Amino acid sequence: MHAFNYHRPSNVNDAAALAAKSADAKLLAGGQSLVQAMKLRLAAPSDIIDLGMIKELAGIKVDAKSVTLGAMTRHAEVADSAEVKKAIPALAALAGMIGDRQVRNMGTLGGAIANSDPAADYPAAVLGLGASITTTKGTHAADKFFKGLYETALKPGEIITSVSFPVPKRAAYMKFKNPASRFAIVGVFVADMGNGVRVAVTGAGPCALRLAEMEKALTAKFAPESVANLKVKADGLNSDLHASAEYRAHLITVMAKRAVEAALK
Repeated sequence: MHAFNYHRPSNVNDAAALAAKSADAKLLAGGQSLVQAMKLRLAAPSDIIDLGMIKELAGIKVDAKSVTLGAMTRHAEVADSAEVKKAIPALAALAGMIGDRQVRNMGTLGGAIANSDPAADYPAAVLGLGASITTTKGTHAADKFFKGLYETALKPGEIITSVSFPVPKRAAYMKFKNPASRFAIVGVFVADMGNGVRVAVTGAGPCALRLAEMEKALTAKFAPESVANLKVKADGLNSDLHASAEYRAHLITVMAKRAVEAALK
């Protein structure tokens, strides 16, 4: 690990000011990805800005239409929240599937989506529910947020403050996980929003993506058989030692069917 300057601001404005001073600065949310990259010398930031002391960035707010999570809200807090379980059970269930206990107690929503790991779980929920990402510089729509491999719409120095998830009519998340890391080899989030269905996939491509053909089929009839025979093209999907692009394409259909079945229970 290379040497760096460590900062621990107490409010968002100070954090944003520190981030603006250096193009090589990195924000530390949960640290579950950044610290490991630094240990391997894959990342060498000049400054680390720890967001852990900024109380205004954490918390859960629920009303009849939405669930709003502070960017520094831990995965375990979302998974254990009675309010989230009541409003969007699929969101609480997804949070409970992330990593192991240590990861869930250290990892944060904001860190997860800002990192945009291709196998992370939260991007599927953000995209599947059509969430709104609020930052120090404005608001991003989910459909325009994830740009590619570890790439988002965030500008240098821009800090996620909260994410607002619309409450769906019904939803569910299913994933085929890596048995060691518990990352998603393929994860599918299906949400019936009442006026249409959204289907978001993680683990399969460079970043989270939506499947228009499945959305159309499920909007016409929200049933497992609507997607059971849909073939997903392997073009552009990830292929690695864990699974080929063709196998991931197959898993998308399998996980989508299971997600619909779960949403109907």
